Amino acid sequence: MSKDPEHHLLLVDQDLDYLEWATKHLAADGLKILRCDSAEKAAQVIKKAPIDVVISDLKLEPFDGVELLQRTRAASPNTITILTAVSPTTSQIIEATQKGALDVLRKESLAFELRQVVESALQTVDQRRQMGPSSGEQPGLIGKTTIIGISRPLQKVMKVVGRVAQSDAPILVTGESGTGKELIARSIHDYSPRRKKEMLVINCGAIPENLLESELFGHEKGSFTGAIARRTGRFEGSHESTLFLDEVGDLPASVQVKLLRVLQDGTFSRVGSNEVLKTDVRIVTATNKDLAKEVSEGRFREDLYYRLNVVEVELPPLRERQEDIAILAEFFLDRIARRNGTARMRLTGEAIEHLQKHHWPGNVRELENTMARACALALNDILLPEDIPIGRSPATMTGSLDDALALILDLSGRGGQNALNFVRDELIRHALNRCENDTKETARVLGVSLSTLKKWLPSPQDA
Repeated sequence: MSKDPEHHLLLVDQDLDYLEWATKHLAADGLKILRCDSAEKAAQVIKKAPIDVVISDLKLEPFDGVELLQRTRAASPNTITILTAVSPTTSQIIEATQKGALDVLRKESLAFELRQVVESALQTVDQRRQMGPSSGEQPGLIGKTTIIGISRPLQKVMKVVGRVAQSDAPILVTGESGTGKELIARSIHDYSPRRKKEMLVINCGAIPENLLESELFGHEKGSFTGAIARRTGRFEGSHESTLFLDEVGDLPASVQVKLLRVLQDGTFSRVGSNEVLKTDVRIVTATNKDLAKEVSEGRFREDLYYRLNVVEVELPPLRERQEDIAILAEFFLDRIARRNGTARMRLTGEAIEHLQKHHWPGNVRELENTMARACALALNDILLPEDIPIGRSPATMTGSLDDALALILDLSGRGGQNALNFVRDELIRHALNRCENDTKETARVLGVSLSTLKKWLPSPQDA
């Protein structure tokens, strides 16, 4: 740490043992460390003494660490604040980041991270001194979307959300299916200046190509068969708000051109019209495709890719968020109980271990569906491992799959059934159940086109 000029650091925590440890851990030449055990005392110190860095716990009295952060920025705009907590929530991380915190650290990791973060903060202090004084405070915003989890990978994402929400830069949210990309988009909107208006959502892969352009940009009366009146598109409806384009990798080439124009100059025209309209929309997109690969293979415009991917937020799969599995499972059990007006199911320790061992290829969506099935089938309010119907690991599936195929062939041979059609229909039925009757997602899971799946689906009279 720098020796000259002298730096002043303030530690704020109600735990006196922690204050003693942190003082010794951070001790260095040229660094003066002050300590307070309440937010009120800390606020007084900050008003009277030049403080370069504040390290404050989120849980304080008589007001919390976020309030202290705001008071610090009001009294000393150049003071850097680092917040700590035993288990910071995602909303706390976003709010603290938006209100100016340099970082939000979990206490269990302070022995490994704190010194490095403080050294980086003091380097910033030195750079500011060389550049001269600055001022200004970011307004704090409160969001509505709740994202569940305490894992380090998720917290990293939340810090990015807190930093980018205030800007109008296009955001590309990537990640596997079921990781919660729409929730991240809603968080970005909820913490942005545009949150007073509703965010509009459109799934680009769920709308036929011939209707998607009209859905996005609107159309004039008579512009095509069935256009019996003028229609306002999503870009007009999202003026001064946020438009979330899910599965943007499925956009047809003709729509990609018009979307690029909107991103370049904020203008577009309705289908069947030459009138140029202007819109002020913040674009957030999501995909589970590798868009860089789509570009290299000629299926996605390179210029549009770079326009959309100004900031990329990559969501980690659930298998990389082990700490969050039990928390999410408990959250879903609470929600199911409230929704159904029933007693809340309880997970045993063995059941939690059972959940944590699963690979979760369907991510959070698969976990939610698993808990819903467990509640529907359970015979009592205590869930044991055998009460939770989750997929088996690949290592145990080969033998059982061979047995199942042999049984299908045997049964179809005896009954004169078409074994291939039987297997196909059963796979479709199970895939539709897993995907909650979302045909686009079902087609993706089965590895077939949407049109092929629709050909295979039974007609209403056959169902």
